[in-house]
Amino acid sequence: MSFEALKEKLRGVAFTTITPFSEDGDEVLYDELKQNARAIDEAGGEIFIPCGNSGEYYALTDEERVMTVQATIEAVDDDNAVVAGVGGSTKTAISLAEQYQEAGVDAIMVMHPDHTYLHERGLLEYYRRIIEAVDCGVVLYKRGPELTEDIIAELSTEDNVVAVKYAVNDIKAFSRAVENVPGDIVWSNGIAERFAPAFALEGAEGFTTGIGNFVPEATLALMDALRDEDWERAKHVREVLRPYEDLREETGPNNEFSAANNVPAVKYGMELAGRYGGPVREPLVELSEEDKERAEQYYEDIQEAVLEPEATAD
Repeated sequence: MSFEALKEKLRGVAFTTITPFSEDGDEVLYDELKQNARAIDEAGGEIFIPCGNSGEYYALTDEERVMTVQATIEAVDDDNAVVAGVGGSTKTAISLAEQYQEAGVDAIMVMHPDHTYLHERGLLEYYRRIIEAVDCGVVLYKRGPELTEDIIAELSTEDNVVAVKYAVNDIKAFSRAVENVPGDIVWSNGIAERFAPAFALEGAEGFTTGIGNFVPEATLALMDALRDEDWERAKHVREVLRPYEDLREETGPNNEFSAANNVPAVKYGMELAGRYGGPVREPLVELSEEDKERAEQYYEDIQEAVLEPEATAD
């Protein structure tokens, strides 16, 4: 896929897919993974991100990562795009990227840096080495202060840097970056549906989704409203989805770490939709029974909601 075609895909909803594990959590179930990806494809999804945070990247082995990406590519339509997560050491990221390319990936997404000690110049070199090592597109994933506006600006003019997934809830900084970064890149809102209207107004042409794994029609309806600049409808769909998204942001019981519910809530949503979600791997835990009950109600509310504009009589 050409870089321009890839950018066009990224101006939409990017589905950060889950990784389904066996009931004991030991194995990745690739047949179920393919079935889940096909369901999104059939609903109209056009861009898939396996091995992201929703896919529990850091709980996977390198072999599992490569096989997960390969299974996703095999499952979805050839016209769709697959953007696969890489991270870790420079050598690990490049090795994974090379194996992903052999499998036919359209782009890689460089995961947010996970290192105790960082230097901004060293971080710039880290990204440059990965970018220069691949022929496919590259998406930069910003999830904190480490990937600065200056680094994004430096990297944005590389031919194969196609997009930034901006997953920081700072609309002021995002707006400034869109205006100041010189490269011809796509800005994607990486904090999902609740913030999609606000980020769209400031220059986000797409957004990523986790709950789209099990309610793809709703997330695509939100994207349609944003493209039409139908802000009232966009806010309506956002409000329908907000309770489930708020649940994902919670800590769960007996825990101080934010958003621990994020992935287990998506996997439980898959089960509610009649698909296979399966368990999470440590350091995550399953939803509490109380949170499962809330998820069931929120899912039912989404299913019953009117998402499309009502037809008017001539």
